[in-house]
Amino acid sequence: MNYSLTIKSPITAELEELKTLFDASIASSNPLLNQATAYICQRRGKMMRPMLVLLMAKLYHGSVLPVTLHAAVALELLHTASLVHDDVVDESDERRGQPSVNAAFNNKVAVLVGDYLLSTALLQVGLTRNYDIFSVVSQLGRELANGELLQLANVSNRQFSVETYFDIIRKKTASLFAACTKVGALSVTDRDEWVENARLFGEYIGLCFQIRDDIFDYYDNTEVGKPTGNDMLEGKLTLPLLYVLNETADKEMAELALKVKSMSASADEIARLVEFTKRHGGIERARETMVHFHDKALALLDAHPDSEVKRALVAYLDYVIERAK
Repeated sequence: MNYSLTIKSPITAELEELKTLFDASIASSNPLLNQATAYICQRRGKMMRPMLVLLMAKLYHGSVLPVTLHAAVALELLHTASLVHDDVVDESDERRGQPSVNAAFNNKVAVLVGDYLLSTALLQVGLTRNYDIFSVVSQLGRELANGELLQLANVSNRQFSVETYFDIIRKKTASLFAACTKVGALSVTDRDEWVENARLFGEYIGLCFQIRDDIFDYYDNTEVGKPTGNDMLEGKLTLPLLYVLNETADKEMAELALKVKSMSASADEIARLVEFTKRHGGIERARETMVHFHDKALALLDAHPDSEVKRALVAYLDYVIERAK
C-alpha cells in the first residue's frame, strides 16, 4: 500500500494551505532569522502530526475550518521549536541525517530561533480564538519539558522501570500526537466524548510511534539516521531492553545497563546489550506492545462509517508500525 497517498488523499488541498500558512507565519525582515527558518523549512519532514489535526477535523465535521489550520500550524511550530531546543540541550550535531540548527549556525542562534518559533506558535493559537485549544497547546509545552526533565532525572535511577519508561514517552512523544488529534476535534466540535476519543486515538499513535523508533535502535540502518545502540550511547534504556532486564534478572547485563545510564559503557558493551535483547525476545515483546496500542487505536474508529478519511486514519496507524524509518 502507498501509505503516503492514502493518508494525504482527503486533505491534499488543506495540506498545501497549511504549508503556506506555516511559511508565512515565520517570515521576517531579519536576514539571519530568515536564513535559519529557511534552513528548517527545507528539512521539513512529512508533516505527519499536523496531518492528524486536519484528518481528525474532517472525521468529525467533514471539512477543515480556518481555526483548524491555525491550530495545526501552532502545534507544528511548537514541535519544531522543541526539536531545535532539544538539539542544543543534547548537543546533537544532526537531525534526520542533516546538520542540526545549532551545528549549521551556533547555539545562540538555535536558542533564539527556537524562541521565535515558540512565540509564533502562541500567536497562531491565539488566532483560533478558542480557549480550549489554547489550553491544550499550553499544556503540551509543559508536558514536553516535563518529559525531558523526567528522562534526565531517570538517569540516576538504578531501577529498570517499564512504568517510568511509559511515563516518559507519554510526555515526550505521545502528548504531541494526542494534542494534535484533540485539537483537530476541538476545532470543529465541543462534544466531550468525541474530543476524548480523538485524544486517546492520538495518544495510542504516539506510543506506537515511540516504540517503533526504539526498535530501530537495535538494528543498523543508516536510513533511520542513527547507528545501532545510539539511544544507549546517550544513556537511554528503551522498552526492548527493559523487558528482558526485568524478565531475566541477569546481573551481568544489569551492571552493563547501569553503565549505559552513567554513559560509561563502551561500544562493545552496548553491542552485547543489543545482542542480549535480541536473544531473549525483547524486540518481539516490544512489537507485541506496539501492536496492542495499534489495535486499541483502531477500535476507536469502529463507530465511524467507512470513508476516505477513516481509511486515511487506518493507513496512518498502519504506517506508524510498519515504517522503515
